[in-house]
Amino acid sequence: MNKAILLFLLFLLIIKCRCENSRSVFLRKFLDIKYVCNQTGCSPSIIIFAKNQVQCEISCLNDLQCYLLTFDLSNNQCIFGNLLWNKTGITVLSSVTSPIATSGVFIDSNDTLYAVDEDSNFVVWKLLKNAANPTIVAGTSGSQGSSSTQLNYPNDVYVDRSGNIYVSDSSNQRIQKFSSGSNVGVTIAGINSSTGSALNQLAYPRYLIFDPTVTYMYIADDNNHRVIRYSTSSTSGTNGTLAAGGAGPNNTNTSLNNPWGIYYLPSISNDLFITNVGGHSVIRWTPGASSGTFVAGVPGVSGSDSTHLNGPMGIRIDNYMNMYVVDYNNHRVQLFCANTTIGITIAGNGSAGNGATQLNYPRGIAFDSAMNMYIGDSSNARVQKFMKL
Repeated sequence: MNKAILLFLLFLLIIKCRCENSRSVFLRKFLDIKYVCNQTGCSPSIIIFAKNQVQCEISCLNDLQCYLLTFDLSNNQCIFGNLLWNKTGITVLSSVTSPIATSGVFIDSNDTLYAVDEDSNFVVWKLLKNAANPTIVAGTSGSQGSSSTQLNYPNDVYVDRSGNIYVSDSSNQRIQKFSSGSNVGVTIAGINSSTGSALNQLAYPRYLIFDPTVTYMYIADDNNHRVIRYSTSSTSGTNGTLAAGGAGPNNTNTSLNNPWGIYYLPSISNDLFITNVGGHSVIRWTPGASSGTFVAGVPGVSGSDSTHLNGPMGIRIDNYMNMYVVDYNNHRVQLFCANTTIGITIAGNGSAGNGATQLNYPRGIAFDSAMNMYIGDSSNARVQKFMKL
Protein backbone atom coordinates (compact mmCIF):
# COMPACT_ATOMS: atom_id res chain seq x y z
CA MET A 1 0.00 0.00 0.00
CA ASN A 2 1.30 3.46 -0.87
CA LYS A 3 2.69 5.11 2.30
CA ALA A 4 0.93 8.41 1.57
CA ILE A 5 -2.43 6.66 1.29
CA LEU A 6 -1.80 4.71 4.49
CA LEU A 7 -0.87 7.90 6.33
CA PHE A 8 -4.09 9.56 5.16
CA LEU A 9 -6.18 6.62 6.33
CA LEU A 10 -4.45 6.56 9.70
CA PHE A 11 -5.24 10.24 10.14
CA LEU A 12 -8.92 9.54 9.51
CA LEU A 13 -9.28 6.73 12.01
CA ILE A 14 -8.08 6.02 15.52
CA ILE A 15 -6.24 2.79 14.99
CA LYS A 16 -6.80 -0.17 17.30
CA CYS A 17 -3.73 -1.93 18.63
CA ARG A 18 -3.23 -4.76 21.02
CA CYS A 19 -0.59 -5.01 23.71
CA GLU A 20 0.97 -8.46 23.97
CA ASN A 21 2.65 -10.01 27.02
CA SER A 22 5.57 -10.79 24.70
CA ARG A 23 6.40 -7.07 24.80
CA SER A 24 5.09 -6.39 21.32
CA VAL A 25 2.18 -4.45 19.91
CA PHE A 26 0.35 -5.21 16.67
CA LEU A 27 -1.53 -2.77 14.48
CA ARG A 28 -4.75 -4.62 13.69
CA LYS A 29 -6.83 -2.26 11.56
CA PHE A 30 -4.95 -2.35 8.27
CA LEU A 31 -1.60 -4.10 8.66
CA ASP A 32 0.14 -6.33 11.18
CA ILE A 33 2.96 -3.86 11.84
CA LYS A 34 4.98 -4.99 14.83
CA TYR A 35 6.25 -2.57 17.47
CA VAL A 36 8.76 -3.32 20.22
CA CYS A 37 8.06 -2.29 23.81
CA ASN A 38 10.77 -0.63 25.88
CA GLN A 39 9.41 -2.21 29.05
CA THR A 40 7.30 -5.20 29.91
CA GLY A 41 3.66 -4.21 29.87
CA CYS A 42 4.19 -1.76 27.03
CA SER A 43 4.78 1.36 29.06
CA PRO A 44 5.81 4.09 29.29
CA SER A 45 6.73 4.12 25.61
CA ILE A 46 7.36 1.90 22.61
CA ILE A 47 9.68 2.20 19.67
CA ILE A 48 7.77 2.12 16.41
CA PHE A 49 9.10 0.46 13.28
CA ALA A 50 6.81 2.33 10.86
CA LYS A 51 7.59 6.05 10.60
CA ASN A 52 4.17 7.10 9.32
CA GLN A 53 2.08 6.22 12.36
CA VAL A 54 0.55 9.38 13.83
CA GLN A 55 -2.00 8.43 16.45
CA CYS A 56 -3.12 5.16 17.94
CA GLU A 57 -5.36 3.97 20.74
CA ILE A 58 -3.90 1.11 22.77
CA SER A 59 -5.95 -1.36 24.76
CA CYS A 60 -3.56 -3.47 26.84
CA LEU A 61 -4.99 -6.84 27.74
CA ASN A 62 -2.68 -7.42 30.68
CA ASP A 63 -3.99 -4.52 32.76
CA LEU A 64 -7.35 -3.94 31.04
CA GLN A 65 -6.88 -0.25 30.44
CA CYS A 66 -7.10 2.07 27.45
CA TYR A 67 -4.19 4.16 26.30
CA LEU A 68 -3.96 7.06 23.92
CA LEU A 69 -0.72 6.95 21.98
CA THR A 70 0.87 9.87 20.14
CA PHE A 71 3.75 9.33 17.74
CA ASP A 72 6.68 11.72 17.94
CA LEU A 73 8.15 12.06 14.43
CA SER A 74 11.40 13.51 15.80
CA ASN A 75 12.45 10.32 17.57
CA ASN A 76 10.04 7.70 16.20
CA GLN A 77 8.61 7.05 19.66
CA CYS A 78 5.03 6.52 20.74
CA ILE A 79 4.29 8.30 24.00
CA PHE A 80 1.51 7.02 26.24
CA GLY A 81 -1.24 9.04 27.84
CA ASN A 82 -3.32 6.54 29.75
CA LEU A 83 -6.95 6.62 30.80
CA LEU A 84 -6.39 5.92 34.47
CA TRP A 85 -7.86 7.52 37.56
CA ASN A 86 -6.96 7.20 41.20
CA LYS A 87 -9.60 4.86 42.59
CA THR A 88 -9.53 6.62 45.95
CA GLY A 89 -12.01 9.45 45.75
CA ILE A 90 -11.80 12.87 47.37
CA THR A 91 -15.01 14.34 48.75
CA VAL A 92 -15.35 17.86 47.33
CA LEU A 93 -18.98 18.49 48.24
CA SER A 94 -20.95 17.00 51.10
CA SER A 95 -23.21 18.04 53.96
CA VAL A 96 -23.50 21.79 54.44
CA THR A 97 -26.48 22.27 56.77
CA SER A 98 -28.17 19.04 55.71
CA PRO A 99 -27.28 16.07 53.49
CA ILE A 100 -26.83 16.73 49.79
CA ALA A 101 -28.68 14.15 47.71
CA THR A 102 -26.62 14.56 44.56
CA SER A 103 -27.99 13.67 41.17
CA GLY A 104 -26.59 15.44 38.09
CA VAL A 105 -23.23 17.22 38.18
CA PHE A 106 -21.75 19.72 35.73
CA ILE A 107 -18.33 21.36 35.34
CA ASP A 108 -18.03 24.62 33.40
CA SER A 109 -15.03 25.95 31.46
CA ASN A 110 -13.65 27.53 34.65
CA ASP A 111 -13.78 24.19 36.47
CA THR A 112 -16.67 25.40 38.61
CA LEU A 113 -18.75 22.51 39.92
CA TYR A 114 -22.55 22.56 39.85
CA ALA A 115 -24.38 19.79 41.69
CA VAL A 116 -28.09 19.05 41.83
CA ASP A 117 -29.42 18.37 45.33
CA GLU A 118 -32.47 16.34 44.41
CA ASP A 119 -34.48 15.75 47.56
CA SER A 120 -32.59 17.00 50.61
CA ASN A 121 -32.59 20.71 49.83
CA PHE A 122 -34.20 20.84 46.34
CA VAL A 123 -31.53 23.21 45.03
CA VAL A 124 -28.51 23.50 42.75
CA TRP A 125 -25.18 24.08 44.47
CA LYS A 126 -22.23 25.94 42.95
CA LEU A 127 -18.65 25.32 44.11
CA LEU A 128 -15.85 27.44 42.67
CA LYS A 129 -12.56 25.77 41.82
CA ASN A 130 -10.47 25.23 44.99
CA ALA A 131 -13.25 26.70 47.15
CA ALA A 132 -14.40 25.02 50.36
CA ASN A 133 -17.98 26.19 50.65
CA PRO A 134 -20.71 26.07 48.00
CA THR A 135 -23.50 28.55 47.34
CA ILE A 136 -27.07 28.01 46.15
CA VAL A 137 -27.73 29.25 42.62
CA ALA A 138 -31.19 27.80 41.94
CA GLY A 139 -34.08 26.74 44.13
CA THR A 140 -35.01 27.54 47.71
CA SER A 141 -33.20 25.50 50.34
CA GLY A 142 -35.42 22.96 52.06
CA SER A 143 -38.53 24.21 50.27
CA GLN A 144 -39.80 22.10 47.41
CA GLY A 145 -42.49 23.67 45.27
CA SER A 146 -43.59 24.81 41.84
CA SER A 147 -43.11 28.57 42.01
CA SER A 148 -40.52 30.33 39.86
CA THR A 149 -38.00 30.30 42.73
CA GLN A 150 -38.57 26.69 43.75
CA LEU A 151 -37.68 23.25 42.44
CA ASN A 152 -39.22 19.84 43.05
CA TYR A 153 -36.88 16.87 42.78
CA PRO A 154 -34.50 18.49 40.30
CA ASN A 155 -32.35 15.99 38.41
CA ASP A 156 -29.79 17.71 36.21
CA VAL A 157 -28.10 21.01 35.49
CA TYR A 158 -26.35 22.66 32.54
CA VAL A 159 -24.61 26.04 32.50
CA ASP A 160 -23.90 27.91 29.26
CA ARG A 161 -20.99 30.25 28.51
CA SER A 162 -23.04 33.26 29.58
CA GLY A 163 -23.67 31.77 33.01
CA ASN A 164 -27.33 30.93 32.39
CA ILE A 165 -28.38 27.86 34.36
CA TYR A 166 -30.77 25.23 33.03
CA VAL A 167 -32.37 22.77 35.45
CA SER A 168 -34.35 19.63 34.80
CA ASP A 169 -37.14 20.11 37.37
CA SER A 170 -38.36 16.55 37.30
CA SER A 171 -41.43 16.45 39.54
CA ASN A 172 -42.63 19.80 38.21
CA GLN A 173 -42.47 18.35 34.66
CA ARG A 174 -40.51 21.30 33.32
CA ILE A 175 -37.11 22.70 32.36
CA GLN A 176 -36.25 25.94 34.14
CA LYS A 177 -33.84 28.58 32.92
CA PHE A 178 -32.22 30.86 35.48
CA SER A 179 -30.55 33.82 33.79
CA SER A 180 -27.07 34.58 35.06
CA GLY A 181 -27.26 35.98 38.58
CA SER A 182 -31.02 35.46 38.92
CA ASN A 183 -32.83 33.09 41.29
CA VAL A 184 -36.09 33.35 39.33
CA GLY A 185 -36.63 30.53 36.88
CA VAL A 186 -38.49 30.69 33.56
CA THR A 187 -40.05 27.57 32.07
CA ILE A 188 -38.64 26.85 28.60
CA ALA A 189 -39.93 23.29 28.15
CA GLY A 190 -42.90 21.42 29.55
CA ILE A 191 -45.88 22.78 31.44
CA ASN A 192 -45.58 23.42 35.16
CA SER A 193 -46.96 20.48 37.18
CA SER A 194 -48.62 18.99 34.10
CA THR A 195 -47.40 15.54 33.14
CA GLY A 196 -48.33 14.06 29.78
CA SER A 197 -47.15 12.63 26.49
CA ALA A 198 -48.02 15.47 24.12
CA LEU A 199 -45.09 17.19 22.42
CA ASN A 200 -45.50 20.18 24.71
CA GLN A 201 -45.42 18.05 27.86
CA LEU A 202 -42.86 16.09 29.83
CA ALA A 203 -43.18 13.13 32.17
CA TYR A 204 -40.36 13.23 34.72
CA PRO A 205 -37.52 14.72 32.69
CA ARG A 206 -34.13 13.46 33.82
CA TYR A 207 -30.82 14.50 32.29
CA LEU A 208 -30.38 17.03 29.51
CA ILE A 209 -27.71 18.08 27.04
CA PHE A 210 -27.29 21.03 24.69
CA ASP A 211 -25.72 21.53 21.30
CA PRO A 212 -22.51 23.61 21.25
CA THR A 213 -24.32 26.82 20.30
CA VAL A 214 -27.00 26.29 22.97
CA THR A 215 -29.64 26.52 20.26
CA TYR A 216 -31.30 23.23 21.10
CA MET A 217 -31.55 21.02 24.15
CA TYR A 218 -32.20 17.29 24.26
CA ILE A 219 -34.11 15.94 27.25
CA ALA A 220 -34.34 12.37 28.51
CA ASP A 221 -38.12 12.19 29.07
CA ASP A 222 -38.20 9.22 31.43
CA ASN A 223 -41.83 8.13 31.72
CA ASN A 224 -42.53 8.89 28.06
CA HIS A 225 -39.59 6.65 27.08
CA ARG A 226 -38.27 9.18 24.62
CA VAL A 227 -35.75 11.93 24.02
CA ILE A 228 -37.32 15.18 22.97
CA ARG A 229 -35.66 18.27 21.49
CA TYR A 230 -36.64 21.85 22.29
CA SER A 231 -35.30 25.17 21.15
CA THR A 232 -33.70 27.06 24.02
CA SER A 233 -35.86 30.04 23.01
CA SER A 234 -39.01 28.03 23.74
CA THR A 235 -41.54 28.98 26.38
CA SER A 236 -43.93 26.98 28.53
CA GLY A 237 -46.25 24.87 26.38
CA THR A 238 -44.15 25.05 23.22
CA ASN A 239 -44.05 21.83 21.22
CA GLY A 240 -40.83 19.89 21.10
CA THR A 241 -39.61 17.48 18.43
CA LEU A 242 -39.22 13.76 18.96
CA ALA A 243 -35.53 12.90 18.70
CA ALA A 244 -35.46 9.26 19.85
CA GLY A 245 -37.77 6.56 21.18
CA GLY A 246 -41.39 7.27 21.99
CA ALA A 247 -42.66 3.76 21.20
CA GLY A 248 -43.00 2.60 24.80
CA PRO A 249 -40.73 0.86 27.30
CA ASN A 250 -39.24 -1.88 25.16
CA ASN A 251 -35.76 -3.30 24.80
CA THR A 252 -35.63 -3.24 21.02
CA ASN A 253 -33.51 -0.83 19.01
CA THR A 254 -36.64 1.12 18.02
CA SER A 255 -37.53 1.99 21.63
CA LEU A 256 -36.17 3.45 24.82
CA ASN A 257 -36.78 2.06 28.30
CA ASN A 258 -36.79 4.74 30.98
CA PRO A 259 -34.05 6.90 29.44
CA TRP A 260 -32.07 8.79 32.05
CA GLY A 261 -28.61 9.88 30.95
CA ILE A 262 -27.84 11.55 27.64
CA TYR A 263 -24.76 12.93 25.93
CA TYR A 264 -24.12 14.67 22.63
CA LEU A 265 -20.74 15.64 21.21
CA PRO A 266 -21.33 16.72 17.59
CA SER A 267 -17.66 17.52 17.01
CA ILE A 268 -17.09 13.76 17.22
CA SER A 269 -20.46 12.23 16.34
CA ASN A 270 -23.91 13.42 15.30
CA ASP A 271 -25.51 10.74 17.47
CA LEU A 272 -27.04 10.92 20.91
CA PHE A 273 -25.80 8.44 23.51
CA ILE A 274 -28.64 7.48 25.85
CA THR A 275 -28.72 5.31 28.98
CA ASN A 276 -31.77 3.11 29.52
CA VAL A 277 -32.28 2.69 33.26
CA GLY A 278 -35.09 0.20 32.77
CA GLY A 279 -33.33 -1.55 29.91
CA HIS A 280 -29.84 -1.79 31.48
CA SER A 281 -28.26 -0.61 28.26
CA VAL A 282 -26.75 2.29 26.34
CA ILE A 283 -28.04 3.07 22.87
CA ARG A 284 -26.60 5.32 20.17
CA TRP A 285 -29.26 7.17 18.20
CA THR A 286 -29.17 9.70 15.37
CA PRO A 287 -31.74 12.42 16.26
CA GLY A 288 -34.95 11.87 14.34
CA ALA A 289 -34.07 8.34 13.23
CA SER A 290 -36.51 5.47 13.75
CA SER A 291 -33.98 3.24 15.50
CA GLY A 292 -30.64 3.21 17.24
CA THR A 293 -27.75 0.86 17.92
CA PHE A 294 -26.97 -0.66 21.30
CA VAL A 295 -23.39 0.08 22.32
CA ALA A 296 -23.17 -1.18 25.93
CA GLY A 297 -25.00 -3.55 28.22
CA VAL A 298 -27.36 -6.36 27.28
CA PRO A 299 -30.81 -4.91 26.48
CA GLY A 300 -33.33 -5.95 29.11
CA VAL A 301 -30.83 -7.99 31.14
CA SER A 302 -29.21 -6.62 34.29
CA GLY A 303 -25.89 -7.91 35.56
CA SER A 304 -22.63 -7.00 37.22
CA ASP A 305 -19.96 -8.49 34.98
CA SER A 306 -17.93 -6.49 32.46
CA THR A 307 -20.51 -6.75 29.66
CA HIS A 308 -23.60 -5.97 31.75
CA LEU A 309 -25.06 -2.89 33.41
CA ASN A 310 -27.71 -2.47 36.08
CA GLY A 311 -29.70 0.74 35.84
CA PRO A 312 -27.14 2.99 34.08
CA MET A 313 -27.64 6.72 34.59
CA GLY A 314 -24.98 9.33 33.86
CA ILE A 315 -22.91 9.16 30.68
CA ARG A 316 -20.05 11.05 29.05
CA ILE A 317 -18.13 10.57 25.80
CA ASP A 318 -14.59 11.85 25.30
CA ASN A 319 -12.96 13.12 22.12
CA TYR A 320 -11.81 9.62 21.22
CA MET A 321 -15.26 8.05 21.56
CA ASN A 322 -14.45 6.32 24.82
CA MET A 323 -17.64 6.10 26.86
CA TYR A 324 -18.02 6.59 30.62
CA VAL A 325 -21.18 5.15 32.18
CA VAL A 326 -22.39 5.50 35.77
CA ASP A 327 -23.68 2.03 36.67
CA TYR A 328 -26.17 3.01 39.37
CA ASN A 329 -27.23 -0.31 40.89
CA ASN A 330 -23.72 -1.74 40.60
CA HIS A 331 -22.21 1.19 42.52
CA ARG A 332 -19.47 1.77 39.96
CA VAL A 333 -18.36 3.75 36.92
CA GLN A 334 -17.60 1.77 33.76
CA LEU A 335 -15.29 2.82 30.94
CA PHE A 336 -16.01 1.38 27.51
CA CYS A 337 -13.13 1.97 25.11
CA ALA A 338 -14.16 3.11 21.65
CA ASN A 339 -15.99 0.42 19.72
CA THR A 340 -15.91 -2.10 22.56
CA THR A 341 -18.69 -3.56 24.71
CA ILE A 342 -16.48 -4.73 27.58
CA GLY A 343 -16.53 -2.34 30.51
CA ILE A 344 -13.60 -1.48 32.76
CA THR A 345 -14.37 -0.32 36.31
CA ILE A 346 -12.62 3.00 36.95
CA ALA A 347 -14.45 4.09 40.12
CA GLY A 348 -16.25 2.16 42.84
CA ASN A 349 -15.79 -1.53 43.50
CA GLY A 350 -19.27 -2.89 42.86
CA SER A 351 -20.18 -2.88 46.54
CA ALA A 352 -22.24 -0.08 48.10
CA GLY A 353 -20.42 1.80 50.83
CA ASN A 354 -19.18 5.15 52.06
CA GLY A 355 -15.46 4.49 51.91
CA ALA A 356 -13.14 6.53 49.71
CA THR A 357 -12.97 3.70 47.17
CA GLN A 358 -16.71 3.04 47.22
CA LEU A 359 -19.85 4.56 45.77
CA ASN A 360 -23.46 4.21 46.86
CA TYR A 361 -25.99 4.52 44.03
CA PRO A 362 -23.98 7.02 41.95
CA ARG A 363 -25.80 9.07 39.32
CA GLY A 364 -24.11 12.00 37.60
CA ILE A 365 -20.68 12.30 36.02
CA ALA A 366 -18.57 15.22 34.80
CA PHE A 367 -14.94 15.96 33.97
CA ASP A 368 -12.90 19.10 34.55
CA SER A 369 -10.30 20.56 32.19
CA ALA A 370 -7.65 18.16 33.51
CA MET A 371 -9.95 15.14 33.04
CA ASN A 372 -10.39 14.69 36.77
CA MET A 373 -13.68 12.85 37.23
CA TYR A 374 -16.57 13.99 39.45
CA ILE A 375 -19.35 11.61 40.49
CA GLY A 376 -22.66 12.50 42.12
CA ASP A 377 -22.68 9.83 44.84
CA SER A 378 -26.35 10.11 45.72
CA SER A 379 -26.89 7.82 48.70
CA ASN A 380 -23.63 8.97 50.28
CA ALA A 381 -24.83 12.58 49.96
CA ARG A 382 -21.60 13.77 48.40
CA VAL A 383 -19.70 14.52 45.22
CA GLN A 384 -16.52 12.48 44.79
CA LYS A 385 -13.51 13.62 42.78
CA PHE A 386 -11.24 10.99 41.24
CA MET A 387 -7.90 12.38 40.15
CA LYS A 388 -6.59 11.65 36.67
CA LEU A 389 -3.28 9.81 36.79
